[in-house]
Amino acid sequence: MEQFTIHHGSVVPLDHVNVNTDDILPARYLTSITRSGYAHALFTDWRYLNNSQQPDPAFVLNMPRYQGATILLARENFGCGSSREHAPWALQEYGFKAIIAPSFGDIFYNNCLNIGLLPVRLDAERVQALFEEEQETAGYALTIDLAAQAVTTPTGQAYSFALDPFRKEALLQGLDAVGQTLLRVDMIAAYEQRRRAELPWLFASSAR
Repeated sequence: MEQFTIHHGSVVPLDHVNVNTDDILPARYLTSITRSGYAHALFTDWRYLNNSQQPDPAFVLNMPRYQGATILLARENFGCGSSREHAPWALQEYGFKAIIAPSFGDIFYNNCLNIGLLPVRLDAERVQALFEEEQETAGYALTIDLAAQAVTTPTGQAYSFALDPFRKEALLQGLDAVGQTLLRVDMIAAYEQRRRAELPWLFASSAR
């Protein structure tokens, strides 16, 4: 997993509430368990015209001013719906490093953290202020400092956000669940050795 420390990137606004995981990545694309190959299908029912591959020029991801954006600005309850991990995979593969919203679907929120895609919760008033600033500013970009847990605007206004300390440290180190487990290989081996000494009969039985 890639480390997340400080990210400075341009913003794309998605002005919809209750965006569910089927909006993000429709179920018909859930044909693989690999983490790649979904970027083209991100928001596909909104991104393309009449189930074609012709981009809808009215959709924000297709607008020239938002090409290369790495921070998604969203509304309440982003990522609600099913538990599909493919939705954050598609967002990350498209190029997003962070999502800012007042609230997220719980499972989606944790699925993002599991792959190093940072979901930032800010209250609705601050999110509204960001939407308004973005509309007034060409090339609008934000700086997200994970160590400081702050989002800073082009004017220098800083908004703090909360994050579980364990999740924060994992992101700063770039460690997913497997990486965190590998850090404890010696502890795991010592535990297994101690258990074998304490309960030899159990391991003898399982070895048959």
